[in-house]
Amino acid sequence: MTTQLERGAAPANAPERTAGGVGRFVVDKLRDYGIVLAFVVLFIVLASTSKAFLTPNNLLNLLDQSVTVGILACAATLVIIAGGFDLSMGAVFAVCAIIGAQVSNAAGVPLGILAALASGAVFGVLNGVLTTVGKLNPFVATIATTMVFRGLALAISGGFLITIADPSFKLLAQPRVFGVKVSILIFIAFALLCAFLLNRTVFGRHIFAAGGNAQAARLAGVRVNRVRATTYVIMGVAAALAGLISASRTLTVDGNTGSGIEFTALAAVLVGGTSVMGGSGAIWRTVLGVLLLQLVSNGFNLLGVEPTYQRIFMGVIIILAVLWDVWMRRSARS
Repeated sequence: MTTQLERGAAPANAPERTAGGVGRFVVDKLRDYGIVLAFVVLFIVLASTSKAFLTPNNLLNLLDQSVTVGILACAATLVIIAGGFDLSMGAVFAVCAIIGAQVSNAAGVPLGILAALASGAVFGVLNGVLTTVGKLNPFVATIATTMVFRGLALAISGGFLITIADPSFKLLAQPRVFGVKVSILIFIAFALLCAFLLNRTVFGRHIFAAGGNAQAARLAGVRVNRVRATTYVIMGVAAALAGLISASRTLTVDGNTGSGIEFTALAAVLVGGTSVMGGSGAIWRTVLGVLLLQLVSNGFNLLGVEPTYQRIFMGVIIILAVLWDVWMRRSARS
């Protein structure tokens, strides 16, 4: 007797499987492109409610204000996808900017920039060692190093505002190329570099593997600790670069520079759909997340909303982004 399967008939549970497949497809698309829809809707709303929004000066200013947060967010995306987390980026941002300023005043701008970037790499190594070799929880480890790095920033600066004497330090942010500030071009180049590393290299595949299933990745020959530590080094260098750009705008820096910037950067990463549990994410979505948050800030300013409400809104966005990630993961399993 021929069975249903032998005759080519669908098994009894085929409709449920098909529905589940459709459900997972919808969930995947929402995760990948929900940020695009949110960005487009907000852009249209702001364009229709404020005449000043679509002016070239405002749009270029919006991009320029996204630079430092964007650089931090792109690097943080690599860390989080690999299964890590970094709350110390704001403190690294400050201490490296101060080191760059001090060395620039003492030995020249080129050495100041190199000293800042090298310091960022060293701080990244410290975070990487604590969270991999030391096996400390990334939240706990980077909260501790935040206190250490912020303390260093205050100690090196003496609690005073540091002024950079050499005006050539402004070359990191102020010059324009075809009307676009150099800082914006640096952000674009860094985002493209991160996207290339993540999507076009073996290292990028190892980042996804380390965050998705560390045990399976180790069995497949991936050096998980080395991969995660490397993402922290990239994070440190990125924080130093962002701090230098911030300092170059005003030629001043102090121990409180970058206070709270880490939360905005992390919000952008989470809003962009990168899972806080690791293993999934994309640089292009992070960039859209950065621009989305900047649209919110820019729109609030144009509409005359008090900054206090911007902070409240930012906190709500972080909560909703994490809840969205949890819901997406549960939907994907069901």
